[in-house]
Amino acid sequence: MAAEVHSDPETLATAVAARVRAAAEEAREWRGSFRMAVPGGRTPERLFQRLAEDAELPWDQVEIGFTDERAVPPESADSNYRLLMERLIRPLGPRAPRVERMPAEWPNLREAARASERWFAEPIDLVVLGLGEDGHIASLFPGSPLLGERGLRVSAVLDSPKPPSRRLTVTPRVLTEARAVLVMATGREKAVVIAKALAPTGSVSECPARLVRDAEWWIDRAASTALR
Repeated sequence: MAAEVHSDPETLATAVAARVRAAAEEAREWRGSFRMAVPGGRTPERLFQRLAEDAELPWDQVEIGFTDERAVPPESADSNYRLLMERLIRPLGPRAPRVERMPAEWPNLREAARASERWFAEPIDLVVLGLGEDGHIASLFPGSPLLGERGLRVSAVLDSPKPPSRRLTVTPRVLTEARAVLVMATGREKAVVIAKALAPTGSVSECPARLVRDAEWWIDRAASTALR
C-alpha cells in the first residue's frame, strides 16, 4: 500500500484537516451529519489545532467520538477527552460540535464499554488513528486477544502494556465497518513500524496496524524513510 507523504508534521496536519473537511461535507450531503472518531497522543494534537482554525467546516452537523480512552478522570492530563477539549472544542466556542465521551473513569470498565457501544452501532464516517512505535492502533496492542474480536465494538482493556493499564478501545469491528479509516504518523521513530504495517505479508498479532493496511496512510517525510 502507498502512503501519502508530506514534508513535515505541520504540513501533514494541514492536509489531514482538509481531508476531514472534505469528508464532513460529503457526509453532510449524503446523510445530513458527519461522525468522526479520533485518537489521543501527540500526532492528532496538531490536527485538532488546524481544525479549530477551520471556519468552513459545518461544525453544527458534526459529532466526534474517540477510538480509545485511558481509565482516568476527564480532567486528567492523560485524558484523550481533555486533549480534544483544550485543542479543539474550547477554541471553537459556541460553534463546537457534539462530543461523545468514553466514560473510562467508571470503576466497572466493562459496563463503560457497553455504554460506549451505542455510539458505534452505525458506521463511523471517518476514523482517524495514531500509531504507536510498537505498531498499536487505538488501544489494540501486539498480542492482544481483542485483535480477533468481531462481536463487540468497544471493549475494556485491563492489561495494557503501556500505562495506564486500564483503558477502553474500539475493536477491529469498528474499523471494518467505518466508511473511511485514516492513519496519521510522524517522526523517524515510526518509520520501521510503518514499513512493517504496510508490507505485503506480516502478522497482525505482532503489528496490529496491519489491521488497517488498506486504509489511508498519511505520514511525514521522516516517517517514510523505511519505505521502499
